[in-house]
Amino acid sequence: MNAGNQTIKCTVQQCQYNDCDKDYCTLNSITVGTHEMNPTEDQCTDCKSFQKRS
Repeated sequence: MNAGNQTIKCTVQQCQYNDCDKDYCTLNSITVGTHEMNPTEDQCTDCKSFQKRS
């Protein structure tokens, strides 16, 4: 696994890109999206780069 990207914090340990030791994402960049027509709260946003850890 790549070293964590210290500019992207992540605590989702179920994601294959999470560096569990340091809570960083190992990707160079991520895509953020939404599942709402008109997002108004942070819970309305999603990391579209998420991949379930195998």
